[in-house]
Amino acid sequence: MSKNGRVLVAMSGGIDSTVTAMMLHEQGYEVVGITMKTWDYANVGGSHKETGCCSLDSINDAREVAVKVGFHHFIIDIREEFGDYVINNFVDEYMAGRTPNPCVLCNTHIKWKALLRRADALDCAQIATGHYATINEHEGRKFITRSNDPEKDQSYVLWGLDQECLDRSLFPIGSFRKEQVRQMAYDWGYEELSKKAESYEICFVPDNDYRGFLRRRVDGIENQLDGGEFIDAAGKVIGHHAGYPFYTIGQRKGLGVAFGTPKYVVEIKPESNQVVLGDLEDLVRSGMFVYKTNAMKYRDFPEAMEVVTKVRYHDRGTLSTIYNENGQVRIDFHAPVKGIAPGQSAVFYEGDDIVGGGIIHSSLN
Repeated sequence: MSKNGRVLVAMSGGIDSTVTAMMLHEQGYEVVGITMKTWDYANVGGSHKETGCCSLDSINDAREVAVKVGFHHFIIDIREEFGDYVINNFVDEYMAGRTPNPCVLCNTHIKWKALLRRADALDCAQIATGHYATINEHEGRKFITRSNDPEKDQSYVLWGLDQECLDRSLFPIGSFRKEQVRQMAYDWGYEELSKKAESYEICFVPDNDYRGFLRRRVDGIENQLDGGEFIDAAGKVIGHHAGYPFYTIGQRKGLGVAFGTPKYVVEIKPESNQVVLGDLEDLVRSGMFVYKTNAMKYRDFPEAMEVVTKVRYHDRGTLSTIYNENGQVRIDFHAPVKGIAPGQSAVFYEGDDIVGGGIIHSSLN
């Protein structure tokens, strides 16, 4: 029996999860590796070869590490539960004129729950992943804190984890920078892996063509995918678009129409198959409402609290006041924010700590 107990490590075959497993093994844990197959490339289609965390090569890479080090490794098939929840939500949100964040949904509702179920079955007290974030505690509650590597920090996509998930989770590389993780892989003899490029595509859209993915997935509503009207704020038709699900709030490039001056997607109207275009200043918002919230550092959101709010993954964040009004959460920005996209995540920080987060419902002018 190992001195630190048994831990289930999510292994994608990439550098971060490999180093995670190696670190825990050296720290005296009994490591059990697990690779989750979340999607089937043959079913989702696409124009590029199979790549990413669910490819056969990646699964084999994870297994080779386990064999070399000498710990057990399992492959689990969660394609059905992943597809029913994450992919269907992805399609439904775009068809509703919103911009989903499938990684947040997957972490919150699929991967962690799947890992915990398998951890229980394999008698593992804890689970570990290669995320760049750390876990801290305040008055008996666990919460996520940003990574020491601001370029790699993944706290934004972890805001939905509940206390049960956090209580049993480990992020061994969370306090390291990416170059340190690469060096550790190299020092352990994984020279090729230490140089491995990273993939930033959505796992079930490996060719990064979400428009093509939607066309393959949506049946019977071709009129919504085959074009409609661009209009201005007054409702005047100023052009024609390729289909409203193919646009997101704040988009400027790829509109397919030249106007002489830059135009931005300001609003999406799925009920009329119209996309509203405007100028940059038309994207400015003073606040927003969020729903499907998760309070993390504190048991609930205070009636009023000053936080820094991120409205997208690479957003630096904006000083804001969050109001909890009988369960309805409103955020007032202290400075104007552009491009609030319903469906994206809003994450609230107190310093580097996550207070909580939610899904953007609507913006305030």
